Amino acid sequence: MVEHEIIQSRQNTKIKLWRKLLTAKGRKQQGHFLIEGTHLVEEALKYAQRFVELLVTPEYLESSEWSLLAKYLPVNLQPVLVAADVLKSLSATETHQGVIAVLDLPKKIESWQPNGSKYLLLDSVQDPGNLGTMIRTADAAGFDGVLLGQGTVDVYNDKVLRATQGSIWHLEVISISLDKAYDALKAVAIPIYATALHQTAIEYQSITETSKAAIVMGNEGAGVAQKWIELADQAIYIPMPGQAESLNVAVAAGILMFKFAS
Repeated sequence: MVEHEIIQSRQNTKIKLWRKLLTAKGRKQQGHFLIEGTHLVEEALKYAQRFVELLVTPEYLESSEWSLLAKYLPVNLQPVLVAADVLKSLSATETHQGVIAVLDLPKKIESWQPNGSKYLLLDSVQDPGNLGTMIRTADAAGFDGVLLGQGTVDVYNDKVLRATQGSIWHLEVISISLDKAYDALKAVAIPIYATALHQTAIEYQSITETSKAAIVMGNEGAGVAQKWIELADQAIYIPMPGQAESLNVAVAAGILMFKFAS
């Protein structure tokens, strides 16, 4: 069942409130975030995310995409009709698809223990596209989780979410201090590999034990902080026979994660 009254003004109280979710501050204050597009909404429904509202345009209800989503709708989620130009004010894309959802932010993690054997740790990764791509690649490589250290871009940024293509709900993705992450990983003997151009670093191909690993990737410009390199079990690097000075951090992470892929 769909609400028949259509929200037709950008000054509508709910619309103004939801528009604030386009900012990290607004998301933190309200405890909600936005996703848009059929694929992301479908993945969120499949993986039982906590929906607050599902907003659709009248035109979207006539589309085949709506038929695809409708079969996943829980009985307590009643879509709200929003005029196309009003929904556009909530979209971070040039051309929206006609469907946007408001979801609850996951509860803050106070303590964490690894339930798997393969993790990606991120130290101040700041580009949304890089973060989203690394989450998606971690999913593809069969990793158990991505741990976001301090200084890393907000994972609920729209560009991050779109780059994950829904993988954010396929594995554990949490914000945690790297101090706590290191302690928890070491407690269960998961080796920590920090990427570094360092005199003690070894070529990643030389690693023979691949059943468990935690890989630390760093900031696009500065790399992994020296502290995390020193606390890691081993510094590793990717040999580059060509003339490039460096690799994009998401590309490098992909190469390393598939070294340990199941």
